[in-house]
Amino acid sequence: MTTRRAFVMGHPIAHSRSPMLHGYWLDRYGIAGSYERVDVAPEDLGAFFAAYRESGWVGGNVTVPHKLAVIPYLDRIDEAATKLGAVNTIWWDDGRLIGGNTDWVGFLGNLDELAPGWDRDAKKAVILGAGGAARAAAYALGERGLSVALCNRTASKAEELAVHFGGMSGHGLDALPALMGEADLLVNTTSLGMMGKPPLDVDLAPLKPGAVVYDVVYVPLETGLLKAAKAQGHRTVDGLGMLLHQAVEGFGHWFGQTPEVTRELRSLLIDDIRAKTPGA
Repeated sequence: MTTRRAFVMGHPIAHSRSPMLHGYWLDRYGIAGSYERVDVAPEDLGAFFAAYRESGWVGGNVTVPHKLAVIPYLDRIDEAATKLGAVNTIWWDDGRLIGGNTDWVGFLGNLDELAPGWDRDAKKAVILGAGGAARAAAYALGERGLSVALCNRTASKAEELAVHFGGMSGHGLDALPALMGEADLLVNTTSLGMMGKPPLDVDLAPLKPGAVVYDVVYVPLETGLLKAAKAQGHRTVDGLGMLLHQAVEGFGHWFGQTPEVTRELRSLLIDDIRAKTPGA
């Protein structure tokens, strides 16, 4: 029986939880395959792709610092990767090496799972941040037809991102209270509130009643932002499911099986997070 080999590539890569979740799916569906961590330094990227075909890879995931750097080695990238300017998933299609971006799919899949029906009457979203996660969130919410406002400490970065996607608005943090008053969804895509980082200092008092609050941070699982939102009666969404849902499409490409994000899988990763990061 042929063993299909997939990977997660980055530098460093030892911290990645992707092997745990893909290993869970390989076991659950009885698939003869492997999912391996591959540490590739930036100067070794060319050599990695030169040996790619003979190495027998069926595809893999790409993380920092290679999400942009891999693009010249691919035959084509999909629409999302083009718009987001980053690749996180690679697979073969009829002998051609394709790059895609599933971060936005993971963002929406997690939101749909943990806050079902959130978009039934949702019209406006506010995103904090202007980095890679903000790009994924903005693209995803734009695809759902929401009006998106981006807020960032450096207003010019939010404005540039708004122009890039078109039909969105970019602001400094001084505009946040007024924007929250009309928001059906508030998303934190910054690293503030993450274990070892400063807290996210946002007063949620102006937030529209009934708004959903989503924090892409998942260590700790319940950030200060989510605790404050719950205390005000808002539905909340943590960031762990974004990691889980973004992995579904890649697994399907590599192993021919569309996997399910289960409670058991979520619990497996939660236990690992808590074991390795006390206080999370």
